[in-house]
Amino acid sequence: MTLRNYLLAVALVLPACGGSSDDAKTTQPVTTLAAQPDTATAPQEAVGKPSTELIPRTVFFGNPDKAGPQLSPDGKQIAYLAERDGVMNVWVAPADSLESAKALTADTARPVRRFFWAYNNTHILYMQDAGGDENWHVFSTEVATGKTLDLTPMEKIAAQVSATSDAFPSKVVIGINDRVPQLHDLYTVDITTGEKSLLLENPGFLSLMVDDNFKVRIGTTMSPDGGMVLKTPPIASKKAKPAIDGKADPMSGWQEFMTIPQDDSLTTNVLGFDKSGKKLYMWDSRGRDTSALVLMDMKSKKQKLIAEHDKADGESVAMHPKTKKPLAASFNYARREWKIIDKSIQKDVDKLSAISAGEMNVVSTSHDGNRWLVAFLDDDGPVKYYHWDRKTQKETFLFSNRKSLEDLSLAKMHAPVIESRDGMPLVNYLSLPVASDPDGDGKPTAALPMVLLVHGGPWGRDSWGYNPLHQLLANRGYAVLSVNFRGSTGFGKKYINAANKEWAGKMHDDLIDSVDWAVAQGIAQQDKVCIMGGSYGGYATLVGLTFTPEKFTCGVDIVGPSNIVTLLEAIPPYWKPMQDLFKIRVGDWTSEEGKADLLARSPLTKVDQIVRPLLIGQGANDPRVKQAEADQIVEAMKERGIPVSYVLYPDEGHGFQRPVNNLSFFAATEAFLSAHLGGWYEPAEASEFTGTTLQVPTGAHGIPGFPGLLQSLAK
Repeated sequence: MTLRNYLLAVALVLPACGGSSDDAKTTQPVTTLAAQPDTATAPQEAVGKPSTELIPRTVFFGNPDKAGPQLSPDGKQIAYLAERDGVMNVWVAPADSLESAKALTADTARPVRRFFWAYNNTHILYMQDAGGDENWHVFSTEVATGKTLDLTPMEKIAAQVSATSDAFPSKVVIGINDRVPQLHDLYTVDITTGEKSLLLENPGFLSLMVDDNFKVRIGTTMSPDGGMVLKTPPIASKKAKPAIDGKADPMSGWQEFMTIPQDDSLTTNVLGFDKSGKKLYMWDSRGRDTSALVLMDMKSKKQKLIAEHDKADGESVAMHPKTKKPLAASFNYARREWKIIDKSIQKDVDKLSAISAGEMNVVSTSHDGNRWLVAFLDDDGPVKYYHWDRKTQKETFLFSNRKSLEDLSLAKMHAPVIESRDGMPLVNYLSLPVASDPDGDGKPTAALPMVLLVHGGPWGRDSWGYNPLHQLLANRGYAVLSVNFRGSTGFGKKYINAANKEWAGKMHDDLIDSVDWAVAQGIAQQDKVCIMGGSYGGYATLVGLTFTPEKFTCGVDIVGPSNIVTLLEAIPPYWKPMQDLFKIRVGDWTSEEGKADLLARSPLTKVDQIVRPLLIGQGANDPRVKQAEADQIVEAMKERGIPVSYVLYPDEGHGFQRPVNNLSFFAATEAFLSAHLGGWYEPAEASEFTGTTLQVPTGAHGIPGFPGLLQSLAK
């Protein structure tokens, strides 16, 4: 696992953008604002446009019917996610009799999101945290009995599944950071008994890569300039050399294998080994702009080019699970494109492509590669899943993830490429209300109020396809624009590197340029634009209301940091090995000059500039952007008499995973937007939110209908 994989591993809900601190000197207790009632004499409640003729938000944000199907390695069983007592759990069925499915896992508090089959075909492995704290545990559940075993029963850890192998079908390699919070030691764990044995005590690496024989082959560390250094383990016959102080150097004997410069560190990524273990597959952008799929000989370090794209970085590789040979590689500029590598699958792809016009993705295969589970992604309907038999060349429809979407008239997603003020091409995604886009060409009949959605990360991206938030907002009467601003992934290293130390700078300019384009094209009303986003997108929202206070009509900040210094001072301990990345790409919070620059880019220092309404959503257990980030800007606004509405969930983390909480937050959001942009909203009823932990410490009057809703929920 190199840097890009590491960032993807921690970007589970909203792409990672940092953490925050438990230091009492820089944070407030989590109960500070929650314990404060709203003003004794509440201001007049905001007024919006309620409607009972909208698509219910439960259609967009309730639990899917079924999702994430996975074939067992022998191809005889299918596991997928579906509700069990209202919570998403793993179900298992015979591959040829999906109607015989039975619930397997039995989590009651939080949905299961990540699971996979063990190679023994008898166990499912899945990961779960508590209340969104991201202290991940790895669980093993026996399919025949439903017996579940916590393979990592330690406290305050963030376990990582490092490797599985068909050579060890009942074992798994897990990284556990119980010895040193910053480092994950590798253990081989028996998934049937929980017995574990130490494979390697991590001497200081950001990540470690294991081959199919469960042999540690590569350790990755970060160089002071933000680059990456890959090393191979010491030769057993060589003794560790003592360090200058006389103590053994834990890194002694590890040999430098590859250096990845800082400019390439987010676009160069080691994928894994071929079947022989002598060659390495990787995405590599060194010596080029976009990352290409290459095969490197471990001994000679010579490379063979396999697949490339002139505009887009490599996105994913479909590997044959048994032979470890690449079948196809995908690249995503404005839309996903597959490049066939193994010509033997061309006829499969051709026949599958005739089934649906949606983007095709092989989501799971049997170990012999003869059976596939294929997903088709559309922009205006549910994901449809099929079972494909390569021998018979026949498809079997399995299910769509949300049947309730099938007969609805939903918005199309357009992909305009916009030029920034300094010539950067910005891939955007635009959705319009169906009635406003009768020709389906992305040109509305009249300018509309618009919501600008900013993705998290910032090292993430927006992509084409069905987006529930786009659909909700379009249905409420808004144009919706998502912007792949500089720093977004997938567009080459120059594009990512152009965002270095540009928080609240050129990254924000890209957002403004996209809004100006939408206004100039007659898509958006100039005086009716909201900025909204989560994680980095939440920060961008706060920047929008402080650095460009007259540009936006209102803002919705979801788990966004308000002070970059307090954010970076408090990154989670297991992010410590990559702190140089933040210093190079965001700023150096450890120097006085760097700290001053970061404070100048922090919305908290410009809170006096806020003149437009703001809604903030926060999870109290967020380990990346802790509650203090929201508390401090809310408190600063209250001290200055600036109105703010603050929605808090004590059982959520970096994003809202419990559907009832998610529904209540978007109920608040659409009502808030209606009051300020003029679109419609679905009135919130207390019966819809049974079990929510919704709290509104301040500003309930700024959300139409919420004072009454909170009274009903309190009864």
